[in-house]
Amino acid sequence: MSELPTFTKEYRTQPGKGLDNITLTSANLIPPGDNEVLVKIQAVSMQYRDHAIATGTYPLYVKDNVVPGSDCAGEVVAVGFAVKYWKKGDRVCSNFNIEQIYGELTEKHANSALGGPIDGVLTEYKVFPEHCLVKVPDFMSYEEASTLPGAALTAYNALNGPVPVKAGDYVLTQGTGGVSIFAVQIAIASGATVIATTSSPEKVAFLKSLGVEHVINYKEKPHWGEDVLKITGIGVDHTIELGGARTINEAFKCTKYAGWIHTIGFLAGEGEASNLHLECLVKNITLRGIIVGPRSKFEDMNRLFEAKKIRPVIDKVFPFEKVPQAFAYVQAQKQVGKVVIKL
Repeated sequence: MSELPTFTKEYRTQPGKGLDNITLTSANLIPPGDNEVLVKIQAVSMQYRDHAIATGTYPLYVKDNVVPGSDCAGEVVAVGFAVKYWKKGDRVCSNFNIEQIYGELTEKHANSALGGPIDGVLTEYKVFPEHCLVKVPDFMSYEEASTLPGAALTAYNALNGPVPVKAGDYVLTQGTGGVSIFAVQIAIASGATVIATTSSPEKVAFLKSLGVEHVINYKEKPHWGEDVLKITGIGVDHTIELGGARTINEAFKCTKYAGWIHTIGFLAGEGEASNLHLECLVKNITLRGIIVGPRSKFEDMNRLFEAKKIRPVIDKVFPFEKVPQAFAYVQAQKQVGKVVIKL
């Protein structure tokens, strides 16, 4: 262990203090314990959650002076005495909730979320328990693989929950962020027809280039739920709901009877959504909250990505020295795909 680094550069932020409070510092690096793995972080992908934590709009608990970032890929540089499954040189990702190996989310799992209740991955080196790591697909770069733990697994868990997406289904997605694009790719790979909403002609063209059959500009058609019903006749089987209170009423309007709405984000801000219990009751719709997923689904997802050669869409890559600029870029919500930090 004597050859291992003894300190690491890392970013920290005080939740709610704003983007100007993201600071680069140094910390002592403790060698991995018996069942732990030391990883040299090679790439970190940003989530809207990271911005929400910094600006104080994230609704869940975050520790004080947290190391932000939840999604990474890196190289194993050392393993503890009792580690069985990893060796030096392996390429790995960490799971978002490091204690969620399988099954639905529990309070214990939620309290192990990187970059929130515990320190995250915007650091040069990090020690992980061996059970939270997943092999990087061979055909992906570190930058591509860093997008898998959060956005990709969230989309996969939504579409492969109690009633998995199947060939012939209709899937509705919103926007061109990371979760939405992965949902498009996974749905199409599963044989479903995708209907997407977005905000500009350029994004319409991009979504169609991915294979989306129907794209609706929500700025031109704010009541887009009616258009979705015209396309499908009875509504969609699965809705990937990212907008929150301002979009969920339209989502209920165009999700079919006994369909599924997978609620994931709150990008559109606050709005009126007081009758959701009646909407669920009248149409027998299941409203399912998604906070990423277990390691077991991560491994299942990677098998699909390997088989179909699904490549993540990366909008922009920032160097480690420009993390604050990356946060500002995410704040603008103009990206198509993922924003990545390269170390």
